Amino acid sequence: MTQAEHPHHLHREINARQLGMLAIGGAIGTGLFFASGSAISQAGPGGAMLAYLVMGMAVYCMMQSLGEMATQLPVAGSFEAYAERFVDKSLGFALGWNYWFSWSITLAAEFVAGALIVKFWFPDSNATLWAMGFFMGLMALNLLSVRAFAEAEYWFASIKVTVVLVFLVIGVALILGLLGGEAVGLKHWTLADPVSHAQAPFPGGLTAILMVFLVAGFSFQGTEGVGLAAAEAADPQRSVPQAIRSVFWRILIFYVGAMFIVGTVIAFNDPNLLKGEAGGVAYSPFTLVFQRIPVVGPYAAHLMNFVILTAVLSAGNASLYVSSRMLQAMADRGAAPAFFGKLNRRGVPVAAVWATGLVGALAFLASTVGEQKIYQMLYNASGLTGFIIWLGIAICHLRFRRAWAAQGRTLDQLKFRARFFPVGPWLALGLFVVVVFGANVWVFQADEFSWFDFLTNYAPIPGVLLLYFGHKLVRGTRLVRPQDARLDPEPEET
Repeated sequence: MTQAEHPHHLHREINARQLGMLAIGGAIGTGLFFASGSAISQAGPGGAMLAYLVMGMAVYCMMQSLGEMATQLPVAGSFEAYAERFVDKSLGFALGWNYWFSWSITLAAEFVAGALIVKFWFPDSNATLWAMGFFMGLMALNLLSVRAFAEAEYWFASIKVTVVLVFLVIGVALILGLLGGEAVGLKHWTLADPVSHAQAPFPGGLTAILMVFLVAGFSFQGTEGVGLAAAEAADPQRSVPQAIRSVFWRILIFYVGAMFIVGTVIAFNDPNLLKGEAGGVAYSPFTLVFQRIPVVGPYAAHLMNFVILTAVLSAGNASLYVSSRMLQAMADRGAAPAFFGKLNRRGVPVAAVWATGLVGALAFLASTVGEQKIYQMLYNASGLTGFIIWLGIAICHLRFRRAWAAQGRTLDQLKFRARFFPVGPWLALGLFVVVVFGANVWVFQADEFSWFDFLTNYAPIPGVLLLYFGHKLVRGTRLVRPQDARLDPEPEET
């Protein structure tokens, strides 16, 4: 039966080109353009690279797990559906609402960030008006059709990818002295700070590396969106594995490579590295590197401001998409009000998009409450929830494989087989647990305890537990037995 005969089903209109770029560009955002500076300042060039490499390995293993399940079961809701099928309906409920909250809040944070970035050019403008403009633009893209979302995301991601590649080439040229002047070399990898006597490449030691794990993880968040997009991919059995296989190379090239360039060109004790934040584009590590190019230097801040604005709009576009699709999938399975599951003739869950967009409209408070404080609060609250989702994906994959074996199926029957199983999901699970509970220990080490910092950094943990046990108490759910797990899509899901 065709999609036209299934007017209430998501339309498979995301092609391989769009899904591939969605996978590549999904993790390139403000986390790379801004947070990389503070990561190097805190942990040094070696510590930052190590933190991003280890976190990248965990994310790669998690994406292999998700890729195996999404290729086999490209269903709406992705990991929320997998949790319900392989683990427990209550876990699916908790993960689904946690994910919707996470990306709805991220959407609001991106609106605020976008308004702050535009103020670089228009310092006296009203942040709320800019946020409203971004809101209307992204809502229009997502309400039009999934094809409009995917095409816009393709071009957003193309700009980011191109700039990062140019950055890497220019960085190597600066290190080797190919652009004139003295070669930078590797002198910053052995630098000692004259005041603190901290020694590169690991000036902050193990504690600083652990702190950077959270920053690195937040930078990678969004990669799991490929799993949700699989439900609307034209050929998921081919395009999803292609997108998943690109994860390793994009982590290695875009993040570890960028960390090496920034840490090599700029000294870890350069005070400008700590000034990079939304609204402070002149101190983005990328801007600081581009400024060293003879001709481009004077225009570097303007160039990077445009690219970072593109990255923010891309993140907002993706946030609105993945969160609305999660809400729609939960409505279909009875975990959210039914009207959120209704689609228009173009296959768009209009009510789910509007509900998500209205949460993002919290950013409109920016001009009256204070842009930076709102952004910090939203950034902190959404960061930890992503790790909880990744934990859930690793658990789902372990249960999926157990059910696969219990039902007498062989590995040859898998359409895509995750690498490093079972070490991969266990490694990812262990590291994510460490980060969830350990990366924010600075809250308790501060000279003066802050309830604001404590709540925005740890509230998601009791929140997801409350959702899980509350649902279990009300619905009386039980763990799914491996032999009873549903490993094939229903006819209406294909």
